[in-house]
Amino acid sequence: MDGKMFARLAAVIAIAVAVTAAAIHLAREGSSTAARPSPAAAEAPRTDQLRETLRRCQQMGEPATRDPQCLAAWDENRRRFLSPAAGN
Repeated sequence: MDGKMFARLAAVIAIAVAVTAAAIHLAREGSSTAARPSPAAAEAPRTDQLRETLRRCQQMGEPATRDPQCLAAWDENRRRFLSPAAGN
């Protein structure tokens, strides 16, 4: 076996080991993080009326463009998103 062939074989083995190690790490990390809820989810209020309204409007489809509640919800969502105050 010449030097080039040995270097290629070593590179292929190193890449295979790295991919296997990454897959094992991600599999272990995914199972541990799925068990515990995120802090943001724990602190968020259970019901957000605007979010529920926006979700309902999204499911309505095209008729939502004429629904006054959906139009008001979209206006409020735009106001919150584009508001200069970060706390809102």
